[in-house]
Amino acid sequence: MATKDVKIGDGAPLKVHPLRDAVLGELHARPFTPIETPKRVLHFGFLTDAAQPQADREALAKLCVAHGLSAPPPGAKHLRFAFDGLVLRWECHAEFTTYTWEFGRGAAGGKLFEPPACTLAGPMGLVQQPGPLLVAVDLHLVADPDKSGALEHVFDRASLAAAENSDGTALFATDFQPDQDGFVRVLVANRGLDTERAGALVQRVLELETYRTLALLGLPEAQKLAPAIDRIEKRLAEVTDTMRQTTGLSDNHRLLDELIGLAADVEADTAKSQFRFGATRAYNDIVRLRLETIGERKAGIYPTWTSFLARRMAPAMRTSFTIEERQANLSRKLARAANLLRTRVDVAVEEQNRDLLTMLNDRGRMQLRLQQTVEGLSVAAISYYLVGLVNYLLRGAHDAGYPVDPTIGTAISVPIVVVLVAFIVRRIRRRYREQVKADI
Repeated sequence: MATKDVKIGDGAPLKVHPLRDAVLGELHARPFTPIETPKRVLHFGFLTDAAQPQADREALAKLCVAHGLSAPPPGAKHLRFAFDGLVLRWECHAEFTTYTWEFGRGAAGGKLFEPPACTLAGPMGLVQQPGPLLVAVDLHLVADPDKSGALEHVFDRASLAAAENSDGTALFATDFQPDQDGFVRVLVANRGLDTERAGALVQRVLELETYRTLALLGLPEAQKLAPAIDRIEKRLAEVTDTMRQTTGLSDNHRLLDELIGLAADVEADTAKSQFRFGATRAYNDIVRLRLETIGERKAGIYPTWTSFLARRMAPAMRTSFTIEERQANLSRKLARAANLLRTRVDVAVEEQNRDLLTMLNDRGRMQLRLQQTVEGLSVAAISYYLVGLVNYLLRGAHDAGYPVDPTIGTAISVPIVVVLVAFIVRRIRRRYREQVKADI
């Protein structure tokens, strides 16, 4: 639907948000439709991925065009149309697509669930299967109240659940088990519903079975993850116990690497199961809300749908939610243990660095003393050679007839040469230190 501006008198219309129509239309996306009694309804639910809905929509458009009907508009999420005496209701959801076929009196009269659903399901072959089948429901809406007394002849008594709606104008029953053709049978006995309320009740009952099945998809995922969580929890306890006994840096590094590997495994499993567990929680809430909306009333000796699902479905939901919570708790525990071990490693590294710096300082002091010793020896050695040169010079002058005493002259030159050499060496050392400081 194209976004329309809101008019305000003679002035310029108000510009609306581009998603306004989508938001307003969502409230009317799946309206209840009136249903005449009796009626036979076959309901199919298929899991779909991101690419399948488009292919499914194209196949549905071909079906519409083949029967002279308009194709669903782009982006449509639901469609209801009649052809060849059938009524098809198509709905596209986030991760599943449903096809609901309504059959008239010819398929709804006579005995309950006769003829078999498999003989009526032929029209489903007119469209391309959008994904793996998850839900298949055979719902029989009957007007004869006496037929509700044959429940135990139609359903398995061990898992039979039946209830009346809030004012007792309808009874709905099922055993939640697939029959020999793979359909879960649901009986709705109309005891005074008009077509509007009958359509609403039928749709809610079909949604209950659909969302119940989708909610239970979290259980296999939880059962698959449970052994890995048990293993990681056990190994985490062993690692944390080992942490109390190890002090070496190499051992701490090894334990830290193992903790990081365990944390990576948990995060990978969490990323894979996050959507499934979130969807399970959402679908379970929808089932609960649908039951509250119907307003069940106990019918005879049979358990209501709410009590039956609370006994049979709630444990599966608790298992899924518990695994989800264990994943989150395990992730937090691994993070705390890794941080604790990382702190210990950092402290050990700092201690090693401190010891290394102390050793370097001691070595620097030793090198300084050695350098000072070498410098002293260097002054003595250089002075010795220079004094020797002065002695040679004085002897040569004496032999040349100059009035010079080589011995006395050499003795006088010794302190002068030593002081001069020491001054030059110290000056060179000072310039070197200044250069090092400037480089730093």
